[in-house]
Amino acid sequence: MTRWSLLLASSLVLPAGAASQQPPLPMERPTPRVTLTLGEALEQARRNSPTYRITLNDAGPAQWGVRTAYGAFVPSLSLSSGMGYTGPGSSTFGGATFNQSSPALSSSYGISLSWQLDGGTFAQTGQERANRRAVDAEITRAGVDLHSEITGQYLAALETAAGTDVARQQVLRNEDFLTLAQARYQVGQATLLEVRQAEVLKGQSELALLRAEQAENEAKLTLFRLIGVRSPAPVQEVALVDPFTVVQPAWELEPLVRMAEDQNPALHALRAREDAASAAVRASRSGYLPSLSFNAGWRGFTQEFTNTNILLDSRLSSAVGTARNCRFQNEIIQGLPAGQLPGQPNGGLVADCNAFAGLDGSGEALSPAARQSLLDGNSVFPFNFRSQPFSASVTVSLPIFNGFSRELRVAQSRAQEDDARESLRARELQVRTDVESRWLAVQTAFRSIAVQAANREAAREQLTLAQDRYRVGVGNSLEVSDAQNAVQRAEGDYVTAVYGYHRAIAALEAAVGRTLR
Repeated sequence: MTRWSLLLASSLVLPAGAASQQPPLPMERPTPRVTLTLGEALEQARRNSPTYRITLNDAGPAQWGVRTAYGAFVPSLSLSSGMGYTGPGSSTFGGATFNQSSPALSSSYGISLSWQLDGGTFAQTGQERANRRAVDAEITRAGVDLHSEITGQYLAALETAAGTDVARQQVLRNEDFLTLAQARYQVGQATLLEVRQAEVLKGQSELALLRAEQAENEAKLTLFRLIGVRSPAPVQEVALVDPFTVVQPAWELEPLVRMAEDQNPALHALRAREDAASAAVRASRSGYLPSLSFNAGWRGFTQEFTNTNILLDSRLSSAVGTARNCRFQNEIIQGLPAGQLPGQPNGGLVADCNAFAGLDGSGEALSPAARQSLLDGNSVFPFNFRSQPFSASVTVSLPIFNGFSRELRVAQSRAQEDDARESLRARELQVRTDVESRWLAVQTAFRSIAVQAANREAAREQLTLAQDRYRVGVGNSLEVSDAQNAVQRAEGDYVTAVYGYHRAIAALEAAVGRTLR
């Protein structure tokens, strides 16, 4: 089907007033309620970006790793306490049976001090410091990546906004073309087909404008998502106002390469990881060194029988036996020829066996003093503890053979060190390649702007000539339509070239590891 037949079909299908049935599109941007500069976007992203904050969270454990490594040089001190209950019955331990007739409450207390030093203790401090430097470098790298990501999306949003302006300008051109076609039709210098063609072009440009506005809104929403916040206003009313001017790049390649080798955060992170791997090798070698350990402790315990009647009865039975034995010993001493033992107080005789055994005068019950003493001695739970002797020990050990596990750890750590070294070398080559390729991309992008600017001016002149020819009746509507499409493409290509240049600079900054503008 030819182009003329397509235009004729569209004129038959679409009524002349179809476009007027829809509300007209706004030809000017709404007044923004909120403005956002690139600096503000970066500042908010450093505070709110989830991806960046995840990396920041690694700083705390890395710092505590260093503190823990130094803490290994300080003896560890621990306090312990416990309480228990034991019911009546018998228990066997070591072949002997122990009977306990009364339930008992018990408590225990302890203080222990331990200190251990070996080669790994000294090597661990260097390894943890290297890990902390690596984490710091990775946080710096995450900050540079965040800067590059936010800058790239900010530029993308600006580019879509410029594309919306191009689409809006095309709508205005097509409205002028429709007005001109209708005027020529009214005076009999144009056909109805040309009017319908102008209406179709206007409708297509309005559809393109709607799509451009949607792309712009989505780019802004993506920007706020990367920042880590919600849009402070309807996204249509948020304006990105940071100007990005085009200036001729004046950076030299070799200074940029040296700057990248010195400041690129990815290289810093890999160098720190190489240092950490070297520290891990030293730590694994420390397994051949002797270790020193020191332990000291003190213990205390209580045990209180809850059934004091059983305790008193047992004590009474023991006291009666003691008094009986006392009287028996007195009878033996009195039966001696001298009636006493020489050199002993009172001749070895006990004046009152009941009092000696803790019985009262009747000899059938404990004396009040003995009874109270027994109860006081049992009432010890939970804090009236009995101390155990203080104990301390020092041990020196030298590992001789452990099934080649030390050799395995040394080999593994050396392999990791070699991997880290090769990763660093590969990254250094990649950084140099990235800097050079992106420097060339900046030069190419800058020259492309001039080419696209010339194309845009030529397309605009082509459109002016086509419109003038159509206005005086020499040209036709197809020339105007083709010229308008050429202008739209040229203006879109110019916008792409301009923001392609800014994106190339942002990519160069990411490769170098610092801002250049």
